[in-house]
Amino acid sequence: MLIGGIGPQAILAMVSHLIFIVITWYALQGFQIEKLMKPNRVVQARIMLILLTITIASTVSNFFLDYLFWSQRIPSLFQ
Repeated sequence: MLIGGIGPQAILAMVSHLIFIVITWYALQGFQIEKLMKPNRVVQARIMLILLTITIASTVSNFFLDYLFWSQRIPSLFQ
């Protein structure tokens, strides 16, 4: 395995999640979710935006990490 041990994998997972949270937050700023909410519910719209960001970023990050770890296991097929 290219990334040895649990420690480096944990750090990689944490960094990956944080990077995808930042990217997702930046991407979702293009939407005006406040307009979909009831008037004067800006705080609730922001909370929903934060939860949506975490959900999307976590899903994308998990896909990225799974793909990375699976690709590292491919050489074991040929041993």
